[in-house]
Amino acid sequence: MISSPNCFERKCKHYIGVKNFSSEVETDEQNICSAFKNGIPTEIAYGTNLHTKPYEGDNGIVFEPIEDE
Repeated sequence: MISSPNCFERKCKHYIGVKNFSSEVETDEQNICSAFKNGIPTEIAYGTNLHTKPYEGDNGIVFEPIEDE
C-alpha cells in the first residue's frame, strides 16, 4: 500500500484515490485525481509543488479544497 499523498492530506476536491494499474502487482498502484488520471506526478503527490498553478498535463485542473458543508 502506498502512503497518502499531499493532495489527500490537504483535502483536494479532485483527489480520487489509489488505482492499481495491474491486478497482479501492488507496486503498480498510483494516486489519481481528476487532473491526473494516470497518476499524480511525484512532485505534486509527495513533493513541494502544491499544484495551485497549472502543471503540464493537468487538463486545466488545479488544487481546490473540499468545501465545508
